[in-house]
Amino acid sequence: MTLSTLDIAIVAIYAVGIFILAQWVSREKGQHEKNAQDYFLASRALPWWAIGTSLIAANISAEQIIGMSGSGYVIGLGIASYEWMAALTLIIVGKYFLPIFLKNGIYTMPEFLEKRYSPAVRNVMAVFWLGVYVFVNLTSILWLGATAVHTVTGVEIQTALIAIGIFAGAYALYGGLKAVALTDVIQVTLLVLGGLLISYIALDRISDGAGVFAGFNLLLTQFPEKFDMILSADNPNYKDLPGLSVLLGGLWVMNVSYWGFNQYIIQRALAAKSVREAQKGIVLAAFLKLLMPLIIVLPGIAALVLAPNLARPDEAYPHLMALLPTGILGLVFAALVAAVIASLGSKINSIATIFTMDLYRSVRPQTSQRDLVRIGRIAAVIGLIVAIFSARPLLGSFDQAFQYIQEFTGFFTPGICVIFLLGMFWERTTAAAALVAAIASAALSLAFKLALPEVPFMNRVGYVFLLCFAIAIVLSLLQPKRTAALRVELKDIDYSTSRGFNIAALIVIAILTFLYWRFW
Repeated sequence: MTLSTLDIAIVAIYAVGIFILAQWVSREKGQHEKNAQDYFLASRALPWWAIGTSLIAANISAEQIIGMSGSGYVIGLGIASYEWMAALTLIIVGKYFLPIFLKNGIYTMPEFLEKRYSPAVRNVMAVFWLGVYVFVNLTSILWLGATAVHTVTGVEIQTALIAIGIFAGAYALYGGLKAVALTDVIQVTLLVLGGLLISYIALDRISDGAGVFAGFNLLLTQFPEKFDMILSADNPNYKDLPGLSVLLGGLWVMNVSYWGFNQYIIQRALAAKSVREAQKGIVLAAFLKLLMPLIIVLPGIAALVLAPNLARPDEAYPHLMALLPTGILGLVFAALVAAVIASLGSKINSIATIFTMDLYRSVRPQTSQRDLVRIGRIAAVIGLIVAIFSARPLLGSFDQAFQYIQEFTGFFTPGICVIFLLGMFWERTTAAAALVAAIASAALSLAFKLALPEVPFMNRVGYVFLLCFAIAIVLSLLQPKRTAALRVELKDIDYSTSRGFNIAALIVIAILTFLYWRFW
C-alpha cells in the first residue's frame, strides 16, 4: 500500500498546521518568559473543552487504536470494557479526587505523596513513573505508531520511529502543556472523524453497499461470540477478560489508578482554572470514552470479514486502512498520526514535569524558573531518545501489545491505588505502610504470576489490591498515631457538584446499563 500525492498532501498539511498551531498558542506575550507553572501546568488556566479533549488525546494513541483493534479482532467487543468502564471512573475522579488535588495546588502526583507521606515515598514513585513512561508508554506508542506508518507507507520501522519521535519532540518541547492541550482539540476532532470514517467504510463494505446497519447486523450474525461483553469461563479469551471482574474486580483498580493517579492524565485537570472547570472537562472526556469502541474496537471485529487471515492481530487496523480510497486514506492516516503525536506530547511533558519538579528541584530547590523549564526540556529529550532505541527490543515480539501493556502495568497499579486512596481518605495511614504497600504490589504480583499462572491477570490485580490494602491498614494501626499535622488539606473538601455534572453522571450510568444489558 502506498499513499497517493493527495494523501501525502493531506498528511503534510496536518503536520505543518499542527506544528505551527502548537507554537502559536503557547507563545508568550511581551517580554514574559515561561516559568514552571506556565510550562508544566499551562499557567493553571486551561478551559474545560481543552481539558476534556486533551484527556482523550493523552489516552488514545497507537497502543489504543492499533492494540485495541487487534484485541477486538481476537477477543471481540468485550475489550471495550476498558473504554466504557473508564467513563464511569472519570465521573468518580471528577467528584471525589479532583477537589482534593486542586485544593492542595500540587504540580505532580509524587508531590502529593511527599506532602501526604514523606520524601522517600515521593522519590520512589517518581522514579517508578519515569521508568513506566519511558519504557512502557513511550516505547509502545512509538513502536505501534511506526508499525502503522510502515504498513501504510512502506517506510522502514526504525526510520518511522525516529521520524515520529523527532516530530513529537519538536511539537511539544517548546510550548509545554499549553501547546499540547490547546492543540488536542484539533487532534481529537481528527481522531474521531477518521475513526468514524474507517468504521463506516468497513461496515458498508461488509454489507456490499447496503449500509452500516446491515454490515453491523451481518457481523452480529456471523460472529455472535465476538459481541459478548462478559466472557464465560469456557471462552478461550477468558484469561484476558475474566467474566464479572470487568464490572466488579480488577478492572476497577486499573481504571482508578490510570484515570485518578496517573500524572500524564491528571495533569490536564491540575491545570484547570477551577474545580468546576475541571469537572466539566471530565464530563466531556467521559462521553468521548463511550464513543471510543465504535472507533477502535469495531474496526478490529470488522477485520474478521475483510482481512480474515492476518499473521498478527495488531495488523487489523492498518489492513483496513489499505481498503480506503484516495484522500480518505490520507485523512485517516493523519488521524492516526494525530493520535500518536498527541499522546507522545503528553508523555513527554509529564516526563519533564516529574523529573524536574519531583527529583531535580528536591536536590536543588533554589533553581530559577528559567532553569527549571530548561532542565525539563533536557529530561524530555533524553527520555525520548532512550524510548526510540528501546522500542524494538521491548515490543517487537508481541502479537497483542495492548494486552502486554495492561499486564505489565497491572504489577504496580494495586499498590498505587492503595497508597493514594488511603492517603486521601484515611488520615491514619503512615509513610512506612505506604512504602511497604507499593513494594508488596510488585512482589505479590510476581509471586501470583509464577505460582498461579492460570489466574487471569485482572483477577490477580484485584487480589493483590485487597492484600496490599490489608497490609497498609495493619501496619498503620501497629505504628504510633501520627501527631504532626499533614502537609495536605484533607478536611473541609467541597465534594459538591453542579446540576449539569450530576445529570451527565446519570446519563453515563444509563448508557452503560443499556450497553451491558444489550451485549451481556
